[in-house]
Amino acid sequence: MGTDSTKPLLQVLLGETAKRPPVWMMRQAGRHLPEYLELRARAKDFLDFCYTPSMAAEATLQPVRRYGMDGAILFADILLVLDAMGLSVEFEKGVGPLVEQISGPADLSRVPAMKAADRLAPVYETVSRVREALPSETTLIGFAGSPWTVSLYAIEGRGKTDKSDAWRWAHGRPGDLAAVMDQVAEATAEYLARQVAAGANALMLFDSWAEGLPDNIFREVIIAPTKKLVARLRAMGITVPVIGFPRGAGVMIGEYAAETGVTAVGLDTAAVPDYVNSVLPKGMPVQGHLDPLLLIEGGERMDARIRELVKAYSGRPHIFNLGHGVRPETPIANVERALKVLREG
Repeated sequence: MGTDSTKPLLQVLLGETAKRPPVWMMRQAGRHLPEYLELRARAKDFLDFCYTPSMAAEATLQPVRRYGMDGAILFADILLVLDAMGLSVEFEKGVGPLVEQISGPADLSRVPAMKAADRLAPVYETVSRVREALPSETTLIGFAGSPWTVSLYAIEGRGKTDKSDAWRWAHGRPGDLAAVMDQVAEATAEYLARQVAAGANALMLFDSWAEGLPDNIFREVIIAPTKKLVARLRAMGITVPVIGFPRGAGVMIGEYAAETGVTAVGLDTAAVPDYVNSVLPKGMPVQGHLDPLLLIEGGERMDARIRELVKAYSGRPHIFNLGHGVRPETPIANVERALKVLREG
């Protein structure tokens, strides 16, 4: 398994500055890989894929084998928590996730947090299998959705909406929203703690729908619940680094970093390096943030942007990543080229 000191990505999360940043890519396991598509075709549906440890472990390992990534992120989905909490969750081709909508906090009270975490046992089996199979130098990252983003799906019933229902709860039903997020956070804390027990070296919290929120609401639905979740994990004895990814946080990124207790901040495509460096403490690790569309186009502009980002964060612990996930149409050759630029300078 190797010691932590042999894992470059983990060392950066612990505050070391590397000569060349370690690298992994969000959604690196997925539809741009032919081996993933072949594997996916064998599953009954997407939930079956996530809940079958042999398949989910294989999907997690595929990009590490192909690209030699410094990090492997667990193959799962942020909505598994809602499924475990008793809501109906389906993934419809061409539509995306469909979730049984809640009308209030009572709808999430069917299954206690511990029991919900018990229901996710196949995920811990996946973590364990991946940990066993990974090279000793590769950091295994467990993850979950942050309370706001997961709760939003339960309120909206799907992702492809204007998010106005959840936003209206934030303005008009803040007590109900806080209660829902508390329930999600408690189940999520149990879920993440068990991922660590199974072998995850670090954790990542995805707040995919943090974009565009008014600053007062951002504090209430992004910062406060994330702070509570991180504090809960620490109180449970979970000491591994936590990467927070509030996509679209914009000028709120400094407050997020200062208030939530996360170890590192994931940066989205629109992040501005000079601004990030001006508002984040110098020793705080950052992760990001090449545009996934630039990875599709490739070429000299991609090479130049990679070098620009590496140089911009050379004074702080930096993990190279994208600003959002790898898209299905991304050429494998462009990923290989990006890695070559990173590794050879």
